[in-house]
Amino acid sequence: MMLLDRLRLFGWFALGATGTVYAHPGADISVVATARDAAVEVTAHAVVRAPAELIWQTLTDYEHLSRFVPGIASSRVVSRQGTQLIIEQRGGARLWFFSYPIRVVLASRERPYEGIEVHLLQGNLRRLDGGYRIEPRPDGSTELTWSGLIEPETPLPAFIRTSLMRTNIADQFAGLVREIERRADLWPKRSASAQ
Repeated sequence: MMLLDRLRLFGWFALGATGTVYAHPGADISVVATARDAAVEVTAHAVVRAPAELIWQTLTDYEHLSRFVPGIASSRVVSRQGTQLIIEQRGGARLWFFSYPIRVVLASRERPYEGIEVHLLQGNLRRLDGGYRIEPRPDGSTELTWSGLIEPETPLPAFIRTSLMRTNIADQFAGLVREIERRADLWPKRSASAQ
């Protein structure tokens, strides 16, 4: 295990249920989790060097999320009517020796190049309300934020529930950011003469 990984792991244990800043070599990613009764409120934020259009294409690549988002084993669009989608996802969350399988059907509302809102329709979570927000910045970078409220169906001790959800969202968000950065390296750059 590399030193950065050991320090990150120590950070997860030391911070328990209060929140943390997740270190990522390519982008500045922060993830904060807070217990809210039986649910966990999680906010993940990153500033990436990629245009909103590319970020949007990555976020809405639903059928291929399992290729680059850890913890998602399968993802498929069940139905689509304009900007309203029904998406089925399967996967799991892991923390130390504990694993929690996740099977959900989500209602998703797209706001192209601005964000996506999701709401749990059915599955083995009691609650999942959240979404992504995309905010271009004047310097050419883009702020990407995911925030949501998640409540497992199975009651878990607060420190496990919060750490589990924080770790899961941090891993998934970092995987998404890595894929955005990979695609950004391949994205056609505008030449100075074209501007």
